[in-house]
Amino acid sequence: MRDYEEVTAFLGEWGRFQRVVFFLLSASIVPNGFNGMSAVFLAGIPEHRCAVPPGANLSDEWRNASIPLEPRGGHAEPSRCHRYRLDVLANLSALGLRPGSDVRLEELEQEPCLDGWEYSRDVYRSTIVSEWNLVCDDDWKVPLTTSLFFVGVLIGSFISGQLSDRFGRKSILFLTMAVQTGFSFLQIFSTSWEMFTVLFLIVGMGQISNYVVAFILGTEILGKSVRIIFSTLGVCIFFAIGYMLLPLFAYFIRDWRMLLLALTLPGLLCVPLWWIIPESPRWLISQGRYKEAEVIIRKAAKINNTPAPAVLFDTAEMQDSKPQQQQKAILLDLFRTRNIATITIMSLLLWFFTSVGYFGISLNTPNLHGDAYINCFLSAVIEVPAYVIAWLLLRSLPRRYSISSTLFLGGGVILFIKLVPTDLNVLSVCLVMLGKFGITAAFSMLYVYDVELYPTLVRNMAVGATSTASRLGSIIAPYFVYLGAYDRYLPYIIMGSLTVLIGILTLFLPESYGNTLPESFEQMLKVKCFRNGQQTTSIRNSKESPETLITPL
Repeated sequence: MRDYEEVTAFLGEWGRFQRVVFFLLSASIVPNGFNGMSAVFLAGIPEHRCAVPPGANLSDEWRNASIPLEPRGGHAEPSRCHRYRLDVLANLSALGLRPGSDVRLEELEQEPCLDGWEYSRDVYRSTIVSEWNLVCDDDWKVPLTTSLFFVGVLIGSFISGQLSDRFGRKSILFLTMAVQTGFSFLQIFSTSWEMFTVLFLIVGMGQISNYVVAFILGTEILGKSVRIIFSTLGVCIFFAIGYMLLPLFAYFIRDWRMLLLALTLPGLLCVPLWWIIPESPRWLISQGRYKEAEVIIRKAAKINNTPAPAVLFDTAEMQDSKPQQQQKAILLDLFRTRNIATITIMSLLLWFFTSVGYFGISLNTPNLHGDAYINCFLSAVIEVPAYVIAWLLLRSLPRRYSISSTLFLGGGVILFIKLVPTDLNVLSVCLVMLGKFGITAAFSMLYVYDVELYPTLVRNMAVGATSTASRLGSIIAPYFVYLGAYDRYLPYIIMGSLTVLIGILTLFLPESYGNTLPESFEQMLKVKCFRNGQQTTSIRNSKESPETLITPL
């Protein structure tokens, strides 16, 4: 059977139909940018100290001295989780003794915050941390909140990949959009941390899941030259736009419930897209539904004002492809042969460690020196040039070297942060942003790389599986941020080291640059991979010798 791109070549690459699909699918990703990093502000940790009740019978002097000092960040700061015993302070205050001069405060007995906490409103008016006192003995709930969100994303990525391969890209795309928007709205009415977290997990099931399905739908509809632009300057930049709008919304709306409402409403704008965005003709053909695919292609030709051939799929072609379209893929097909299994395992590791670096740096932005809103905005803005560079690299350079070099840049720069003097905080922030730049560029190229490695029948399943590995990385990423409470440099040392190591591993993957999308497992087996123990030929049916084949491109 003729290649799909050969059948649809008459449509052109950048007609009105392609432009509509490009921009609408890209725009549908903006709410993902909101929700993906919303925990940065929804679960922001304001400065806090033990509350001292008004009826404590303390003089102003003793009330001001009721919180012990502890070293934090190289300075003595009021304790967040302890206070001096109030009954002791009340007796000392009644005796007329003065703190510091008459009484050595460091010798006094301390107690936990029995009367709750006082929270600063300088940065946040209200967050789930201040709402439900997720501090001190309960501070473990903060990273767990974000981790459970990514657990939902993991589940959604895994399920949506298989569902969209079986039931279609379009229906699963809008189902996951509905899940994300609907349950985000329900979160506003949460009455406890447990309720908020369960709903957050469900929101996660729809969040990156619709990102993956939208990406696959676009790459299967658009032509080869536009596909790379869509996956970098399209989908990724629109995600970054949503990410950039997050700190702007959060700056002006500092109550977490109202902020969540503002971030949820834009999702409703995606509803009309159901009547505009088509199903993937590639997927319909792989299911043997030629008539439906032909209707979409002819409608595209009409929109582009391009005459369509009288016959798109003749009877002989449909009969020849019948055995293939009856195949039903399962997850084990990603490990069908030694070649496919090697590619899949290495891809899973690549996605996992890249995700740890990306989300670890992104979630840690409030802990950087300076304003939390500005740092988050810079973290979002730096993604735009990263996507532009990724696009340029994908256009002209091999995939492996492009991804590996950006990972080396991101990981190496992060490792240098420990060497920066403490008085040069601005330099530290710049290095973090440069590290984010490298890792983001690599992350955006992984989607294109995956799509090019796998055939249509399991392509979405493969992206879903590797995205699942990415979610596992994002699940543990909040705990890298949590390690910063013990040593501010430890998260960067671990993330930088892992990123450099995975950059080395990338060099051992096969090269897909310049090849057409594989339509079958047989075509995938012909992708060059110098780690194969078997002799292979390239997709272009070149006649290299075995010695040439085992040499990486």
